Amino acid sequence: MPLTVRIRDEVIPGQTSPTESVVVPHATTTARELIRSRVQQEVERHNQSLPEVFCGLVQPEESERILNGFRMKVRRPLDWNRQFEKACAGFQRNGFLLIVDGSQIAELDEPILLRSDSEVQFVKLVPLIGG
Repeated sequence: MPLTVRIRDEVIPGQTSPTESVVVPHATTTARELIRSRVQQEVERHNQSLPEVFCGLVQPEESERILNGFRMKVRRPLDWNRQFEKACAGFQRNGFLLIVDGSQIAELDEPILLRSDSEVQFVKLVPLIGG
């Protein structure tokens, strides 16, 4: 049975994005499925209106990073499969952390039990300059 959970992004402790809702197919899921649901839904929202700025988990090709997202050089539809592949690769190389109900999820296929009141955070890690 599908379940709607609230997610938020965090870049620096205390600096969070607005909360978004994501529908997952089942309450028992994996990090891979949670990432897939999030990426697919944010790309679908983007493709409906093709805004100048994409606010999503990973940077699309032909875009530049700005304060609250990625400015598209050309307004165009995105391929959610490509964005999903980039997100999984980013997770595996620690580009971001996934924290569910206060526990870090370490593996893409690690089982996760979600509730309607689960707290899901994507903590984006920023590489240090010069070191």
